[in-house]
Amino acid sequence: MAEPKLFELNNGTIQLKVSNLGCTITSLSVPDKNGKLGDVVLGFDALEPYLKGAAPYFGCIVGRVANRIKDGKFTLDGAHYSLPINKPPNSLHGGHKGYDKVVWEVVEHKQGNKPSITFKYYSRDGEEGYPGELAVTATYTLTSATTLRLDMEAVPQNKPTPVSLAQHTYWNLGGHNSGNVLDHTIQILAKHVTPVDQNTIPTGEIMPVKDTPFDFTTEQKIGSRIHEVGIGYDHNYVLDCEDEQWGLKHAVKLKDPVSSRVLNLWTNAPGMQFYTANYVHGIVGKGGAQYDKHSGVCLETQGFPNAINQPDFPSIVVRPGEKYEHSMLFEFSVE
Repeated sequence: MAEPKLFELNNGTIQLKVSNLGCTITSLSVPDKNGKLGDVVLGFDALEPYLKGAAPYFGCIVGRVANRIKDGKFTLDGAHYSLPINKPPNSLHGGHKGYDKVVWEVVEHKQGNKPSITFKYYSRDGEEGYPGELAVTATYTLTSATTLRLDMEAVPQNKPTPVSLAQHTYWNLGGHNSGNVLDHTIQILAKHVTPVDQNTIPTGEIMPVKDTPFDFTTEQKIGSRIHEVGIGYDHNYVLDCEDEQWGLKHAVKLKDPVSSRVLNLWTNAPGMQFYTANYVHGIVGKGGAQYDKHSGVCLETQGFPNAINQPDFPSIVVRPGEKYEHSMLFEFSVE
């Protein structure tokens, strides 16, 4: 059995630390307007807290299916499946021991001007209730001086299965220890959200964001209307704007006004969960920093939540002979 370890990718401008435990980004240092490096992701200094379950999905890849599945149940090709109810009354992020809590195999680790690392995990039939064996790979690459790319693939071996992976980093562009992100501005390139019921399950409706507190089609402070949405944002946006590069859709522009750091996120996924760390309370992280509510923001590009039970949502079923492919490009800059 592989041991949980930390690995580094460094191209001289940005420095990434990532573990084979859950493909977890534990640290990502990028320059601010003065060229000063700052670590912009929430996490822990050592792997032990991750192993002990102290992280609310900090930095990891979640699967086999990210987000919530209603009542932990679905039917596929006439067969009924029951999943662990680890976030009652639903199944969340793959169950009790999703892909974030397993040790992946390191199949390649390249240095040089485009350093990369590739992780592989073989998910067995019936694991956390999901059907069929699934071969999963995830590759992190520093594709340019200030760009991180993640490519995820999953190939079903013998049965159709739902697949929807997500990268669950909590971002704080002011630095992981700089307090809350309510003054960050965000632009989400989405004209619609999928509204949810009292158990955070999408109702099936595709709702326009116009004239609602969910409208980030132009840059707004995260905190400007957050009080109007209960404890904070935890909603799936329909990425339906036209801006494309590298075959990927522009999903988000996030900016911290103090450091002037900017993150532009590009993806080929249909949706993105915008989550403002509503359930983070008093977690002691790197360097003794305390992380509280809204101390980071998650931008989880994904298939729509509970899509397996919503025939009108884009399908997340992948069949033998097909391949699931999900890419994310994190482009950093200052402005």
